Amino acid sequence: MAGLANGLEVTEELRKVRQARQYRPDPVPEEVLAELLEVARWTGSSRNTQPWHFVVVRDEEQLRRISQIRTPINWVADAPLAIAIVLNGENAATSEAYDEGRVTERLLIAARVLGLGGGVAWFGDEGQQAEGKRILGVPAERTARSVVVLGYPTTTKDHRPNPAQGGRKPLSEIVGYDRLE
Repeated sequence: MAGLANGLEVTEELRKVRQARQYRPDPVPEEVLAELLEVARWTGSSRNTQPWHFVVVRDEEQLRRISQIRTPINWVADAPLAIAIVLNGENAATSEAYDEGRVTERLLIAARVLGLGGGVAWFGDEGQQAEGKRILGVPAERTARSVVVLGYPTTTKDHRPNPAQGGRKPLSEIVGYDRLE
């Protein structure tokens, strides 16, 4: 398999993917949304089950209602777009959780490459997930735990009262060769 001529530039962009929680009000162009949905569609899944459906949410009132599911995701109300990941619910605790993570990360990377920012808003516990499903019109037997929020970020700085510390641990603290050291 041939490497990309600009492979190092691509990996540099991967390292720049950050959670964005503040966005300009500008809409995401249709062709960009279509490309994001194609990336999601082509994401690999466990045993190629493709256990997902995607709900594109642009309606301001619906975004506001999602933002009220729990306080830490109140920033969703000010975003121009969210994509809910709805899973079939057959293996939600195992392979579908893995697949959900894969497609979420792919959407965030694609957003970065396409000049957008993105963030994940997790609904919360079972009751909060049920409320998210109600807002999105998702049947009870399906799983919906989060939305990937997309738009043109004004910052990737965490504006919440108790933001997590940024940065990364050095490789020497997290990498072992041939065994855990």
